[in-house]
Amino acid sequence: MNNRYKRLGIALCSTGMIVAPVSYFIIGSVPLTAIGISGILIGITCFVLAYNHSPLSPEYSQLMLTTGLENTAALLEGLGLSGKAVYLPSTMQDREQHALIPLTGGGDRDLMKEKILKKFLIPYGKNPEDLAFSIATPGGITIDRFEMIPGPTAEEIEFAINHILSEILDIADSASVIQLNTRVYVAVSNPKLVFEDTRYYQCMGSPIASIIAAISSEALGKPIRILEENREKELNTITLEVLP
Repeated sequence: MNNRYKRLGIALCSTGMIVAPVSYFIIGSVPLTAIGISGILIGITCFVLAYNHSPLSPEYSQLMLTTGLENTAALLEGLGLSGKAVYLPSTMQDREQHALIPLTGGGDRDLMKEKILKKFLIPYGKNPEDLAFSIATPGGITIDRFEMIPGPTAEEIEFAINHILSEILDIADSASVIQLNTRVYVAVSNPKLVFEDTRYYQCMGSPIASIIAAISSEALGKPIRILEENREKELNTITLEVLP
């Protein structure tokens, strides 16, 4: 990636240094001279980007993300798990926010009186065989990185979702939130992420829904489950269930 910026910078600066003096002293064209100077300035900007942008290319980041998601999806499919994940607030865990996928049945959340420890498999019911997978989510990682914990009102949740989706991650234009009893309804305008309907997304929800569920769980301080998600080209509607 550094080489791309360097090559582009060299090409623009070289072209600009030729075009600018020729246009000014020989042709006598002010517009062409301005274009040459602009090329030099853009070339310098490319050199700066070459040494200041992330050392990892977007292609590499996408490759690692896809690999991780495919491995998790294969694990869930191999175990025959298809239940909806339960997003837990960080106050219920001894680490950053994770989501739980029960291995058998729906589990008994009332038994979770203590904080969940840093384990992959955790007790999630009355019987010893009642276990659940604890999985990191995009939303949990986002909250941990940006340290943004909103209040429990619909307005505060909406502000936090818009801040993360639109301003920080730039994966949607805007979002609106309505909170009614044990339901949270979210409408996301112009979502920009494209993904396949794998077992991972069936359990965890889409990346945008996952982030919204994590934010809502952290804001309300209660477990959250993605009850329904309708994806269209210009609007995603997401219904969250607030669990006791």
